[in-house]
Amino acid sequence: MDIIIFAIVGVVVGLGIGFAIAKSLEKKKASGTIQEAENRASGIIKEAKNEAESIKKDKILQAKEKFIELKSEHEKVILARDKKIGDAEKRTRDKESQVSSELSKNKKLNKELENKSKQLEDQIADYEHRNDYLEKKQEEIDKLHNSKVQQLEVISGLSAEEAKSQLVESLKDSARADAMALIQDTIEEAKLTAQQEAKKIIINTIQRIGTEEAVENCVSVFNLESDDVKGRIIGREGRNIRALEAATGVEIIVDDTPEAIILSCFDSVRREVARLSLHKLVTDGRIHPARIEEVVKKTRKQIEEEIIDIGKRTVIDLGIHGLQPELIKMVGRMKYRSSYGQNLLQHSREVAKLCGVMAAELGINPKLAKRAGLLHDIGKVPETETEVPHAILGMQWAEKHGEKAEVCNAIGAHHDEIEMNSLLSPIVQVCDAISGARPGARRQVLDSYIQRLKDLEEIAFGFGGVKKAYAIQAGRELRVIVESEKVNDEKASNLSFEISQKIQTDMTYPGQVKVTVIRETRAVNIAK
Repeated sequence: MDIIIFAIVGVVVGLGIGFAIAKSLEKKKASGTIQEAENRASGIIKEAKNEAESIKKDKILQAKEKFIELKSEHEKVILARDKKIGDAEKRTRDKESQVSSELSKNKKLNKELENKSKQLEDQIADYEHRNDYLEKKQEEIDKLHNSKVQQLEVISGLSAEEAKSQLVESLKDSARADAMALIQDTIEEAKLTAQQEAKKIIINTIQRIGTEEAVENCVSVFNLESDDVKGRIIGREGRNIRALEAATGVEIIVDDTPEAIILSCFDSVRREVARLSLHKLVTDGRIHPARIEEVVKKTRKQIEEEIIDIGKRTVIDLGIHGLQPELIKMVGRMKYRSSYGQNLLQHSREVAKLCGVMAAELGINPKLAKRAGLLHDIGKVPETETEVPHAILGMQWAEKHGEKAEVCNAIGAHHDEIEMNSLLSPIVQVCDAISGARPGARRQVLDSYIQRLKDLEEIAFGFGGVKKAYAIQAGRELRVIVESEKVNDEKASNLSFEISQKIQTDMTYPGQVKVTVIRETRAVNIAK
């Protein structure tokens, strides 16, 4: 409508302008100009009407689209609101149903609680009644017990305390027997489970080691080309032999043995110094006290260098690295020392190899095991005498020279002087026993051997019921014969265990000692 008005205003303005122009123009052209203006105005009006109609239609279409859009949005809002209201109503209905169900449950629970409370009250009353009844019965039983005890005391002639002590003693004996049987069963069970694997490891270890059997004596024989040299060795009024004995600390025995002189000394190093010195003196031919002292001094220095060289070669052969020079020297000194006739260096090398193989079988560091095995007996080669056990002395030296704690503990614990705190310690102990107990490894002095057998038999006779005892198989087995009247079968088994424990704690011996207890009964009759 505004457009139409605007068009009309435009037309009126145009007419006014036309009239003004017409007035100024020639009167002759007025009518033609007016006609032309009217035609133009009518065209403008027509165009304005057409344009207005098109604009009107567009606006109407836009209005309709806007209305439809607003209507759809309004419907969406109404639907969302209706949905929320429906959800709220549903939740309300659910809550109402839940509250009603809980109320019904609470009512049932209240009823059950009332019933249980009533039952509990009844039970309490019944319990009190029974308790009163039991107290009365207990009083009656106590009275009856006291009367019976008094009657038993009168019949047996023993008081209650005396009878109780006798009963306790009998129970102690029974418990002790049961405990012994249990200990024996436990030991047997452990042997059954562990013996097979232990045998396998030890057999594999021993089979993989090839060792020499070396036996050392306390004497060395020095062979001579002729007996004429003996006089030169003895010297005028024995001055040469006395000078040699004083310089070396070795007893030199010159007897009727043809072409031989015996060198006697417990120290293998001294004996070796004397042997080499005597060889140099005899070879050189100049034998007199001054020359003897000079040769002994040079030989002793040579032996010390040889000891160091032996220690180095041993360490290299076993693949042990980083050993302190002082410990290497101690290893070399072991060549000139023996234990029960077994060369100490050979024994230590053997133990080192056994330890390495056994540690490898058990999954432990074999190099560390070899180190501990080689050093386990270094306490046996002190330069000065000491009262400290060789295992403790060796452990102290190893600690002083910076060895690892496992190695030090294995050295100190291989004779059970200290407690074992690593798996390396029992390996060294076992390998030491294997090396020392194998056939041909060691030779004991006859007197100590006989004394050990006597001590074994004496330990067996220290137990009651033992009739005879025999140490057989070079002291590896103790056979005990008991009196069948005094020792039953169960007691014989316990006696075997007790004797083995006594031997283990009181005696020192290589290897193992088997204790066999024999109990037999004989019925003898004579047919006439």
